[in-house]
Amino acid sequence: QMLKLGRLGRWGCVGALKSRAFFSSAVGGDTVFGMILRKEIPAQIVHEDDKCIAFHDAAPVAPVHVLVIPRKPIPCVEQTEPSDQAILGHLLLASRQIAKELELEKGYRLVINNGQDGGQTVDHLHIHILGGRQMSWPPG
Repeated sequence: QMLKLGRLGRWGCVGALKSRAFFSSAVGGDTVFGMILRKEIPAQIVHEDDKCIAFHDAAPVAPVHVLVIPRKPIPCVEQTEPSDQAILGHLLLASRQIAKELELEKGYRLVINNGQDGGQTVDHLHIHILGGRQMSWPPG
């Protein structure tokens, strides 16, 4: 059974930094995504390389809903540094390749939520790949 990826704490992105959750010795950080990276809980993995991993969302909102996460535990976009430029680019290129492998040739949407008001529920940067149906606008 897949674990639901709901809110894991009361702090949000900045609170995770204050709580030192991302400065632990655990590979991938102390979130459900860190647990997936360490293979402590199951996930339907569709892509894995030395910089990121991608897996089907446990609570999909589209026929295809995949999450792409960096192995480095970056809490959110707001907490990125100039030194993260290469990994951020890699995540986008990996998302493009994964969408191609998932046969989303008619189109797809990439979403990055940032912070509580942005809808982020796990304090580990991730890209949602949404596809398999016509997307509407505005999204929120």
